[in-house]
Amino acid sequence: MASSCFLRIFAAAMKKAERYRLVLDHFRQQMPEVNTELEFGSVFQLLVAVILSAQCTDKRVNQVTPELFRHYPTPQSMAAAEPDDVLEYVSSVSYPNSKARHLVEMARMLVNDFDGEVPQDMNQLLRLPGVGRKTANVIQAVAFGQATMAVDTHVYRVSHRLGLVTKRDNTPLKVEQALVRNIPEADIPRAHHWLLLHGRYVCTSQRPHCDRCDLAAICPKLIDGSVLAH
Repeated sequence: MASSCFLRIFAAAMKKAERYRLVLDHFRQQMPEVNTELEFGSVFQLLVAVILSAQCTDKRVNQVTPELFRHYPTPQSMAAAEPDDVLEYVSSVSYPNSKARHLVEMARMLVNDFDGEVPQDMNQLLRLPGVGRKTANVIQAVAFGQATMAVDTHVYRVSHRLGLVTKRDNTPLKVEQALVRNIPEADIPRAHHWLLLHGRYVCTSQRPHCDRCDLAAICPKLIDGSVLAH
């Protein structure tokens, strides 16, 4: 018990630069090649999948997109549809009505304003219906290889639990900014997936699997309800 307590105190006191170094070294070794688990065949299809994934699992999205993309593989084909047409294929995802509407409106804007191409610029991406900052960051990183950090619920949770960010970083934007300041630019596109997958499969929300976490020795365990969380 005393040894465990000492390790936690040591982990909590570790300097930020050293913590980032150890965490990133671990992920570089364990997941040198990593990408989104969403399935897609073009930048447009990636954008559709990311919009559908909001508050929904990638597994569920991957179940509905094959048939959706069979009927609407391009911005032009989806722009010619009505929301009710698209709804037929996305009815099992979260918020299907609003997402179906956003997808059709997004496709029409791509056709009318961007010659059917998904833009790379953040401000232009944010103009698209259904696209927020997290979605835009995913598109920039995955499709265009830009050093952007998308912060979803997993990235937000893991970043706090591992002590990569502070309690003052209490919004997704603040977490994004903190991570970008401390992660080498070349690692940023992969780091989103590293933290996300760690949160999805190991450092889960309700019952984190600390017993099989390779970062347990340096983790301050800043988990809600733990001593060091307060």
